[in-house]
Amino acid sequence: MGDRGALVGGARRRRGGGSAARSGPAPAPGDGGGGCDDPGGDFRCHKVQESLLSSASGYSNYRGILNWCVVMLVLSNARLFLENLIKYGILVDPIQVVSLFLKDPYSWPSLCLVIVANVFVVVALALERRLAAGSLSEGTGTALHALNLLAILCFPAGVVLMVTSITPVGAVFALAIYTVIFLKLFSFRDVNKWCRERREVKTAPLGSGDSTATAAGARKANGEVGKSGVTYPANLTYRNLYYFLFAPTLCYELNFPRSPRVRKRFLLRRLFEMLFFIQLLVGLIQQWMVPTIQNSMKPFRDMDYSRIIERLLKLAVPNHLIWLIFFYWFFHSCLNVVAEVMQFGDREFYRDWWNSESVTYFWQNWNIPVHKWCLRHFYKPLLKWGASKWAAQTAVFLASAFFHEYLVSVPLKMFRLWAFMGMAAQIPLAWFVSKFLRGNYGNAAVWMSLIIGQPIAVLMYVHDYYVLNYEGNQ
Repeated sequence: MGDRGALVGGARRRRGGGSAARSGPAPAPGDGGGGCDDPGGDFRCHKVQESLLSSASGYSNYRGILNWCVVMLVLSNARLFLENLIKYGILVDPIQVVSLFLKDPYSWPSLCLVIVANVFVVVALALERRLAAGSLSEGTGTALHALNLLAILCFPAGVVLMVTSITPVGAVFALAIYTVIFLKLFSFRDVNKWCRERREVKTAPLGSGDSTATAAGARKANGEVGKSGVTYPANLTYRNLYYFLFAPTLCYELNFPRSPRVRKRFLLRRLFEMLFFIQLLVGLIQQWMVPTIQNSMKPFRDMDYSRIIERLLKLAVPNHLIWLIFFYWFFHSCLNVVAEVMQFGDREFYRDWWNSESVTYFWQNWNIPVHKWCLRHFYKPLLKWGASKWAAQTAVFLASAFFHEYLVSVPLKMFRLWAFMGMAAQIPLAWFVSKFLRGNYGNAAVWMSLIIGQPIAVLMYVHDYYVLNYEGNQ
């Protein structure tokens, strides 16, 4: 009887402490706990819950899967790289890079073009000084500025098309410099015009409704820095203008934000990245992209569509990898080096474009200097003139398409409009993604357009250039 009483009492005590047992720590292996040995079935090891990979679970820590993706990406690309070495051998040739810029070591047409660009800079500064002094009317100054800006685009294009000794790569470099100068001088002219408007408002009688808005716009153009900053027209100096021309921005201000000092360690790291990644880019292009492009010419000639698609997909991987490396090299390493040397304070050269869930968000965040210029000097003026938002956005895309085509067709000396159509196609693509795709689907659509769209343009231009310059001679 005593044994039975002890058993009953023990069972009662176990039932009374069931809630504590469930809330306490799990028993160690071998302890006999966990409810599996409970004859009454009161101890539970199950509850209502979702599987981790179900969306309803709320689980979001996929770091291990991300690491797995990185490992698989490295292994797959390592196999491709090894296959490339076995098939083609080592194709990297640093000397060949020099020949891309120079046909004749005694002829430097691209560098001469860049030096001549200073003439247009001097003309723009001279016009602004005359306008500030009042010796030139606003209408005449606007017309002369327009002619100067038009010459900045037309003059180098004419030289590239007429001079046979200039190489396509050298021409791209020169035209890119001229395009940057065009955008900078456009901004320089606009901001100084806003400053003149503010000066006129200060001297005019108060009470005008537009004076407040004009003055606010001029203060924004001036950067809203402290009182010790440069004021108009004291900014019209060679020192001020050339600081702006070399600064990593396209939007002019009278007073730029400045960093307090040059961080030597930061600068050395960025310089090391510049040197390392530019060599990596050259090696990947010579070793990986060039053979793939060369092997793509025959399917294009034969119009073998299945082979063309296979070549396109094969080119997509190295092309996209090179584009990503170029983005980091230019927007992070190069621009930070220039900003650090010049103590330029605004280092927002890009935002989180990789999280883009729409095409519009991508174009607004991957190249902040260009986006700021378009917003300040093109988009907002169009809205002010009465254009709708959709028309203004379309105009921005078309202007960007023009400059893309300008930087490709003129150096190659052929006009196929592939780059223009590729940029123009972003307009319906942006509408489609924003209308029908959301969240991760929109982000995947942006990545697909980047991975697939660029190789299509590359193959089209290379094929046309090959047919135009080599096939006829053979």
